[in-house]
Amino acid sequence: MKTRIITIHPEYPELDKITHCAKVLRQGGLVVFPTETVYGLAADLNNKQAMHRLREVKKRSDNKPFAILVARHVDIMNMTPFREPILFKLIDKYWPGPLTVVVPSKEENGTIGLRMPDHPVALKLVDAAACPFVATSANLEGQPPPKTCQDALKDLDGVVDMALDGGPSQVGVASSVVDLTTSPLKLIRAGSITQQDIDKLSRQKTILFVCTGNSCRSVMAEYLLKKMLGTRKDVEVVSAGTGVYLHSHASYETIEVLKREGMDASSHRSQGVNSILLKKADLILVMTRTHRQQILDKVPEIEKRVYLLREFASLPKGFESDLDIPDPIGKSHVAYEECLWMIKEAIVKIVKLI
Repeated sequence: MKTRIITIHPEYPELDKITHCAKVLRQGGLVVFPTETVYGLAADLNNKQAMHRLREVKKRSDNKPFAILVARHVDIMNMTPFREPILFKLIDKYWPGPLTVVVPSKEENGTIGLRMPDHPVALKLVDAAACPFVATSANLEGQPPPKTCQDALKDLDGVVDMALDGGPSQVGVASSVVDLTTSPLKLIRAGSITQQDIDKLSRQKTILFVCTGNSCRSVMAEYLLKKMLGTRKDVEVVSAGTGVYLHSHASYETIEVLKREGMDASSHRSQGVNSILLKKADLILVMTRTHRQQILDKVPEIEKRVYLLREFASLPKGFESDLDIPDPIGKSHVAYEECLWMIKEAIVKIVKLI
């Protein structure tokens, strides 16, 4: 019996086709599908019969694991207890994309490989499957990974249940695989992401500034620190807000006071804080105690990395407890100048520390 082939739009996959293939997976079937790297072969991790079939089809031993695909960055937090910033730096930079991360599993002494593919068909299929979704390249062990559905079915026609044909894969080589359970990090399979890329990111420190709307205070801090760091490439500086719901520009007054300092913030777009951004940051500097509490309510385990920005300023005697930086929004231009001065005083000290 030949494998059923369904042609699907690679950018705008038809929902009924995705839903049908997801049902096949939940019933224990094997499905070939496109990713941005190569064509994959999927099975339901919780279905023992499907996993046995997958190993037989691939001719793969029981001690060689398969990667688990996820549809969203936050899904990784249900898969592993690993919480080091480097994990979140990697997935923030390369997901969705051609990187598989090997991390400790929730089982004692176990590891798992996780990937978020950069392909609409793959992401929709993972989401619709509603089951732990393992995937491997759709070829026999030792054969070249297939770049098209036709390449995959040269060996798999008749032995898998269904194939989604979404045209040729864009990258054409399997994902890079990095092992985060070793120190230093080790690339155990090279792809389009190299060991040099991994090493560069692992050496980089991320500093995150947080205010409310990410249009005034945190923007001033971000641009001031970037300017003072000059050409240094080993520090990533970002900013975000606890109350951002729509992306917006920096406020007019913020742009103007920064312009007087020789900085152009006109291209800034606000972003809200999220768990991935918080977890990847090595140092989080907030404007008020309220911001600190809002962050810790969201991700309590990062407490030792969160500080009030003014803790780094040299305050006059008697003002040591006055650490909040007031929000200048809606106030006079003088209020913005005073806010910039308070932030700059702390940034000067921070530059010396990093």
